[in-house]
Amino acid sequence: MAAVKHFLKLTDFARAELDYLLERTRTLKRDHRSGKLYQPLRGKTLGMIFEKNSTRTRVSFEAGMAQLGGAALFLSTRDTQLGRGEPIEDVAEVLSRMVDIVMVRTFEQDIVERFAAHSRVPVINGLTDEYHPCQILADIFTFIEHRGPIDGKTVAWIGDSNNVCNTWLQAARIFGFRFHVSTPPGYELEPGREEGGERRHLQLFADPREAARGADLVTTDVWTSMGFEDEAEERRKKFQAFQVNQAMMKLAKPEALFMHCLPAHRGEEVEAAVIDSVQSVVWDEAENRLHTQKALIEYLLLGKVQG
Repeated sequence: MAAVKHFLKLTDFARAELDYLLERTRTLKRDHRSGKLYQPLRGKTLGMIFEKNSTRTRVSFEAGMAQLGGAALFLSTRDTQLGRGEPIEDVAEVLSRMVDIVMVRTFEQDIVERFAAHSRVPVINGLTDEYHPCQILADIFTFIEHRGPIDGKTVAWIGDSNNVCNTWLQAARIFGFRFHVSTPPGYELEPGREEGGERRHLQLFADPREAARGADLVTTDVWTSMGFEDEAEERRKKFQAFQVNQAMMKLAKPEALFMHCLPAHRGEEVEAAVIDSVQSVVWDEAENRLHTQKALIEYLLLGKVQG
């Protein structure tokens, strides 16, 4: 039996595979908007395990599976034996005998890795504390839609070095763009997070304005991610100088885009005038979660599709 393909980190896929997914996304999005019915996954089921709540992840996976002709099951820890301590390995063994593909949105990366190791079907990382590969796949597609290839460009990350930042760093090596990171003291990238090849694409800045200078894309996220709520007030104080505002965007290239994976807190990590500006592509970015994940599910279940 061939090894099951999973998508747990962006680096699980080669550049050629990611390029295929991005091109396939373009086709699926175009066909969906034109009203073309495409349902190759009739009779297939996606199991969705949520240990962390979400709006965009749930809706994009559930709607995407429906559009492809399949069904999606929402499973939270409140509704399953996971909430009563059933080992993740046992859940994987059982669930993967009943569904065709699984998405897991959880805390530690180790949880999704252990689940995949005991799964008979493909597993997708819908978010962990360490990585968010589905988000960056959508972000890169959004950039390409608006500005063409991201290779050789400069992406500036301002704020917390969280799971989205970690995945952008992986993307920098794969796609060959420069990645500028500026975080408050104490919130830097974890030591050893970047591999040798990624270091060549990474530049760290104490001043967020210098990180944004000359960038093709400026992106950020909430100052307090899920699971760190007890640090919210302390983070607000330490992150004040790391708000993406109009003055910072003026330092980027005139045609620079702004992205945020949402939900956003206007007046905290981003000024309202920025997220609501013509440079902001956050709504396209959110929608593209749907289309990139459809391409991903299709690829994991059917392989490459022509047309």
